[in-house]
Amino acid sequence: MSENSAAPGTPPATAPGPRPEPIRFFGTTWVDHDGGYGLRRAGVAVGSLAAAVAACFLLRFAYEGLEIAEVGSFVGILVIGMFSICSAIAFRKTWEGFAARPKDPAREDSLRGLKSIGFIGSLLAYFVRSLTEAPGEKLRRTEYETARGRFEKRRSTRTGNPAARRTSGRKRPKRG
Repeated sequence: MSENSAAPGTPPATAPGPRPEPIRFFGTTWVDHDGGYGLRRAGVAVGSLAAAVAACFLLRFAYEGLEIAEVGSFVGILVIGMFSICSAIAFRKTWEGFAARPKDPAREDSLRGLKSIGFIGSLLAYFVRSLTEAPGEKLRRTEYETARGRFEKRRSTRTGNPAARRTSGRKRPKRG
């Protein structure tokens, strides 16, 4: 593989230490805000808002289909309530996912269906977060800086010849 085949914004493979975790649509451009980071953020904001608006139109057409089928007002209220509640839960869970890793991955897997029903809430959370930063950037930046700090600390304690430090006036006993 050639050196130029790496995606833009990815650090060179020879760089020592921890590597930043890529973010969807951003790669690792969030580290230095390079490689069209601002344009990507604007594109993600516009795209997620457009997808949310299109999804709302799609749900409106589905609701009109229920009205045409004359299923009754109770079913219409249930559908509206279900999508509203699921969207609110999906928004909250998506928003929390930008700030911290899930404590219980099994619970997150069990909520996957609910979040897919409330996909409009997830899209809106993605839109709102992308107005200030790449979604998940703050969490990944904190983790990356912590890992870099640990790496630098480990690396700085290992510099030099450890055998040379022991010869500071104290002699080792001979083994015989």
